[in-house]
Amino acid sequence: MLKIIIVGCGKIGGTILESFTEEGHNVIAVDNDPEVIGELTNIYDVIGVCGNGTDCDVLDEAGVSDAEMFVAATSSDELNMLSCYLAKKMGAKHTIARIRNPEYNLKSLGFLRQQLDLSMAINPEMLAAKEMFNILKLPSAVKIETFSARNFEIIELILKESSALTGIKLMDLRNKFKAKFLICVVRRGNEVYIPDGNFVLYPGDKIGLTAEPSEIQKLMRALGIDKKQAKSVMILGGSRIAFYLSKMLIAAGNSVKIIERDEERCNEFSDSLDKAIVIHGDGAQQELLLEEGLDSIDAFVSLTGMDEENILISIFASTHGVPTVISKVNRNELADMASKLGLDCVISPKEIVTDVIVQYARALENSLGSNVETLYNIMDGKAEVLEFNVRSDFKQIGIKLKDMKLKSGILIAGIIRERRPIIPTGDDVILNNDKVIILAADQRLNDLSDIIK
Repeated sequence: MLKIIIVGCGKIGGTILESFTEEGHNVIAVDNDPEVIGELTNIYDVIGVCGNGTDCDVLDEAGVSDAEMFVAATSSDELNMLSCYLAKKMGAKHTIARIRNPEYNLKSLGFLRQQLDLSMAINPEMLAAKEMFNILKLPSAVKIETFSARNFEIIELILKESSALTGIKLMDLRNKFKAKFLICVVRRGNEVYIPDGNFVLYPGDKIGLTAEPSEIQKLMRALGIDKKQAKSVMILGGSRIAFYLSKMLIAAGNSVKIIERDEERCNEFSDSLDKAIVIHGDGAQQELLLEEGLDSIDAFVSLTGMDEENILISIFASTHGVPTVISKVNRNELADMASKLGLDCVISPKEIVTDVIVQYARALENSLGSNVETLYNIMDGKAEVLEFNVRSDFKQIGIKLKDMKLKSGILIAGIIRERRPIIPTGDDVILNNDKVIILAADQRLNDLSDIIK
């Protein structure tokens, strides 16, 4: 259990706090709004301190001197950096600042991290844009998680009525499609399954599939579910995510059209993104979207500041046959509703950030260092997938996977050996210095040894 102080408990900070309380940590919430502190202390088992995160007396009251982790997630980058700097000087061991302004580029961020002795700088909008960009590169997927410098991927897909995967036992699929892949998790309704060879898939199932990146396109073609890569993308809303995503898409040779109702923001985008087409108008007006070519684009991304607007306009885009539609939705209850309404691809920046910070905390908890290298929540938060470094003290080294006595709800989804990905079979073994991808349903893993009964 770690002592963790969170300064700034809005959307991002509140989600991080919720995750850390679920993980069983000792959490102290700091916010200058007494209503926020009152609400959090009523809902969660946390200590609340009302005050400014750059006030040394407030930090002292929160107990910063012996905090293992300090997270500053207010709406101000500069306040977050100053708060982390003070916390570090006062004894906090690891500090994480939310820094989201595009003016802080990678070079300046590296300098700031070094000067402020930050453990990590997180940019929710940049992380969300990267996730959206990955999906636009492989639009058949609704979520893509990458491991070990992109050498291994887990892709979430929703099976349609016409899918070639439905009605076939998993043990028969590899023979049928002659590709190296593994279906490692299935969500059906509210239930999550780690399937065995006799498991049969049905339309509407959400599946997690692992494969070598080089195999994925081949597999998608074989399954008849490969949508063409999105070349023309329409983005609704001139947000920070839209800025980062547009830069990535333009660099990759895509055509980008941004619709934004604020004239000043349009001018800023026109100045900084010279290859994007920027339209000043209200994207909630369906006639405008149709005039701007909604019927002929490859992908539509809704990034306004209102979840409800993003959902409704995304549904409108889907009904007009746009092949790939991505919607930003932060509120969990609305994200669930969006999925029920048929929106396959819903992305939440706060959930992405929480994955990154919880992963860091798991690594800190491990007494021998960073054993958890990567962590993602998948299947709408009902399962975790983790990447572990294998060390010499792991007692199952050299034992065939089929002879390991794994806990229920655990699957070894992949092995990475000297940067080479392996989709494992029962005859494979784990060796020292391997990286191992573990899928866990309804349980929390800190160490690779936690997978063994």
